[in-house]
Amino acid sequence: MITRKVTPILASLFALSLLAFVVVAASVLPAQGQSSRPRRVKPAPSPTPDSLLGPEPKPSPVANNNAPLLDVKPSKPVGNAPASTDTTHAFQLFQQKEYAGAAKEAKEIATADPGNAEAWKLAGFSEFYLKQYSEAADDLQKALDLQRRADQEDAHTVDALAQSYTLAEKFDRALPLLVTVTTRKGATPDPQFIYYRGLAEYKTGKIDDAEKTFNAAAKANPKDAASLLYLGQIALARKDLDAAIAALNRATANDPKLASAWWLLTSSYLRRATSTNDETKANADYLGAVRTGEALTRLRSDEEAVGLYARALIGAQQYPRAATVLEKVATDSASGITFYLLGLSYSRANNFPKAIAALERAVVKTPNDVNSYRELGYDYEKTKQYAKAFATYDKALKVAPDDADFKEALERVRPFAKS
Repeated sequence: MITRKVTPILASLFALSLLAFVVVAASVLPAQGQSSRPRRVKPAPSPTPDSLLGPEPKPSPVANNNAPLLDVKPSKPVGNAPASTDTTHAFQLFQQKEYAGAAKEAKEIATADPGNAEAWKLAGFSEFYLKQYSEAADDLQKALDLQRRADQEDAHTVDALAQSYTLAEKFDRALPLLVTVTTRKGATPDPQFIYYRGLAEYKTGKIDDAEKTFNAAAKANPKDAASLLYLGQIALARKDLDAAIAALNRATANDPKLASAWWLLTSSYLRRATSTNDETKANADYLGAVRTGEALTRLRSDEEAVGLYARALIGAQQYPRAATVLEKVATDSASGITFYLLGLSYSRANNFPKAIAALERAVVKTPNDVNSYRELGYDYEKTKQYAKAFATYDKALKVAPDDADFKEALERVRPFAKS
């Protein structure tokens, strides 16, 4: 009887904007007394740490409805200015939440009277509530410039402009304003603006500053899932898996619908599981990845999310369950890695006919993936299809001509392939 020693298997995460799975095939048969008995050759190289970072989290910044943005006043014509520069009616529209009308009138007034700071401000606030953040930022910037020339800078305009730049993802413009907003003497900054500042620092490459600011945001608002998500991402990038898992567990507890946090948390558990030689700790982390991966698939049922969950199940040696979830996404359009994982799951569950069917599709879709050849060759040998095993190892050597294990496997099955 042929026995197998099974060790955990893990595939890497998707890199930003493309599938970048790198799978670790890690089951090795003990040395065999008869050359006709198949054995799995050495595992594929472990994924590099950077390949496990996954997609950058992008929780969309949301408008801070608690911020005291509204401090718009109607302005009357001054001196010989035409009556058309009176913003009273536009202000009334704004108060009635008729923001489109208010924006239109205020913009017309500001165009006719470019030095009218209140008109630009009213237009900007109206556009902000219309979620036209780029337009709001442009008009609020004009208002602030006029206020500063008159030495009458208005804190509410600064707040609204900082938020508009953030929501328009113009983080380089937002950051100086957010520093001002969060460091006013004698004032306790709004936690949302602290988060905005951390986000702007992160997006402009000031990672150390961002980490400090996100920590301050999470301290000011312990329920701030977005700041905790970024803290997890930063910790994961510097390979501090314990800190990443701690932050991401808090993020998912605060916002159970934050799919990107579940994704990063699952990948962090998987990465920590493969980084330890302590089998007890590794098994616990694989089970943690199963828990979080299942939560992820309640929010996302796409191939990428299901694939990540399946890798957790494979790591936990729950092979039949992994095969079941993968079958749901193993359509004609599925990637080669999905079919590889499906075949691997069936193979480890000793369902060789289904394993072979999936792996044959995997090598067609990803003909340069040596992992698929390794598993398929093994399964052919297990089912005594030696001619197919020989052909598989021969193709594998064309992909990896220096692989000693493929060479040994080819010679091992050669006599039986000819019989």
